[in-house]
Amino acid sequence: MKKIFYIGDIVQMKKGHPCGSNEWEVIRLGADIKIKCCGCSRIVMLPRSKFEKNVKKIIKQNSPDIQEV
Repeated sequence: MKKIFYIGDIVQMKKGHPCGSNEWEVIRLGADIKIKCCGCSRIVMLPRSKFEKNVKKIIKQNSPDIQEV
């Protein structure tokens, strides 16, 4: 089953970042996915296949269906 990701999602990765955080914000989608560490703001770009394999869970989903008025 394919997971659907959106820009602004907060995901938990299987391996933690050296800064101690394992939460990342998705900031770019495509063949490669760019994520930003929520602990130290470091930006990393991963191939989509590696990203989908290493995501443990979606902590906060930024779905476009939800619109704030």
